[in-house]
Amino acid sequence: MTVDEKTPSQKNFSPAVWKKIWPFISPVKKYLIAVLILMMITASIDISFPLFQKYAIDNFITKMQSNGIVGFTVLYFLVLAFQTVLVVIFSRFSMVAEMNIGKVLKRATFVHLQKLSFSYYNQTPVGYILARVMSDTNRIGGVVAWGLTDIVWALFYVIGVFISMVLLDFKLALLVITVVPFIAVITVYFQNKILKLNREIRKVNSEMTGDFNEGIVGARTSKTLVIEEKNLSEFSQVTSKMYRKTIQSTMLNAMYIPIVTFFSSVAVVFVLTKGGYMVMDNALQLGTLSAFISYALGIFDPIQQIARGLADFVATQANIERVTDLLETEPIIKDTPEVIEKYGDTLSPKRENWEKINGEIEFKHVWFKYPDGGDYVLEDFNLKIPAGTTVAIVGETGAGKSTLVNLACRFFEPTRGEILIDGKDYRERSQLWLHSNIGYVLQNPHLFSGTVKENIRYGNLNATDEDIRHAAELVSADKVINSMENGYDSDVGEGGDRLSTGEKQLISFARAVLADPRIFVLDEATSSIDTQTEELIQHAISHLLNNRTSFLIAHRLSTIRKADIILVVRAGKIIEQGTHKELLRAKGHYYSLYRKQFDQEAGESVFSASEKSK
Repeated sequence: MTVDEKTPSQKNFSPAVWKKIWPFISPVKKYLIAVLILMMITASIDISFPLFQKYAIDNFITKMQSNGIVGFTVLYFLVLAFQTVLVVIFSRFSMVAEMNIGKVLKRATFVHLQKLSFSYYNQTPVGYILARVMSDTNRIGGVVAWGLTDIVWALFYVIGVFISMVLLDFKLALLVITVVPFIAVITVYFQNKILKLNREIRKVNSEMTGDFNEGIVGARTSKTLVIEEKNLSEFSQVTSKMYRKTIQSTMLNAMYIPIVTFFSSVAVVFVLTKGGYMVMDNALQLGTLSAFISYALGIFDPIQQIARGLADFVATQANIERVTDLLETEPIIKDTPEVIEKYGDTLSPKRENWEKINGEIEFKHVWFKYPDGGDYVLEDFNLKIPAGTTVAIVGETGAGKSTLVNLACRFFEPTRGEILIDGKDYRERSQLWLHSNIGYVLQNPHLFSGTVKENIRYGNLNATDEDIRHAAELVSADKVINSMENGYDSDVGEGGDRLSTGEKQLISFARAVLADPRIFVLDEATSSIDTQTEELIQHAISHLLNNRTSFLIAHRLSTIRKADIILVVRAGKIIEQGTHKELLRAKGHYYSLYRKQFDQEAGESVFSASEKSK
């Protein structure tokens, strides 16, 4: 079940939904129980204040005497002090409960995200994930810790007030009670309207946040395309919609509060009229009338609070559904219980049981199609790659060059058939065992916020500064790094945005080298590097790939001529394979691609030479 990010749940309260979140609430149940008990005591104290008022009027004011007033005053202040202490304690307990629920949920979602397959991140927007880990978990923690507290206090207070009024005077109690159904109906009607509008406001707010985020991230593109006016127009439409919905919500609140106040005042008028006559007839004490007025004025706000609290609980179900939807998402690629028992899982690896990897890879009768269906990409594919072999994969953009690598790295698994690593089906060993032996350099590498040194060290967290410098030198990244203002301590910015794509690739390359993997994957790793820089690292690449099984996904065919085997991909199928010379002699698709690119590069060289001669 997937809950739309922009469309909150419209269901009524469902215990089944809340049951799913109970394991994350259970660790703080002692705090919640303590809070509920404290809230009932606090509500009892609140109920007692009109009774104190009654006693003071009947015993001191109407009798015009002050005997016992000191003791009464001391007791009153002691009760106030006790209530203040209770409020401090339950506020602290509620805060602890809220923070712990949020922490447990955030940790659970983060841990689960580490276990999900690569395909999940390819298909799921980052904003969707962040909303669940941050906003939804905070909302759940807040409603459970504070919303439940408010409802319990209000419910206990309302029941206690009704009992007190009935015990004080049954007839006057009936006058107040007759007004309650009107307040209840009005509250339910307006709260439903306000809740619906608030849901729409949150939906529009999501749209506005998305547009705002897109406007910032895509600022450069907007300026180059000169579409600022269009962006402003679209953003203005969303903000105008937000304005209208917010005004409607405010107007409903502006109508609701006076109406409730009116009925509350009607209840007070009933009590004053009937009670006044009863006091004059000596059928009712003045203190009792005063207590009734206080109860009549104070009972309706808790009723509203109960309605608001229940509405919040219903609305929060959407947050629970989104979080549990994430937590119930199963990874496409999973280790078997037997494998986990022996090798450990992603977060608790048993490295002592990991076998050394040599790097021999064999595809045995492999059939594969992507999880979302469609035709088979590979059909009964067989290929044995000896350890230390360099395999190049070429083809036009969108041909499916990454499929073979994704299978070899176990980012996907064969639909049928086997993939063997060192003669053993890789599903009989853990994913982390394999991934720890893979060095992957992407076409658009991601750098983490921090320094150059810290980003390279991700390849091996135990590496020394000398190891980092050596790795950078091997790929000629040191030449770029040393030219930076702070060298290895230079800040790369968020996602590495302070560096060029070529610089990020070189650092990513150094990071992969530091990991010293047995399998290398270079995904168009030199496509964004200028010719001069590419020449510097070509020698390093040939040195680094020596005695390592390597996959080169290449756009420039000139960079893979020395590969041991070249696989030519077209429309998701491997249509040719062989060495560079063998494929040229065959004069097939590879030959056409090579000639086309050779002619293009030759043309660029002639153009460049003519420009220099001017």
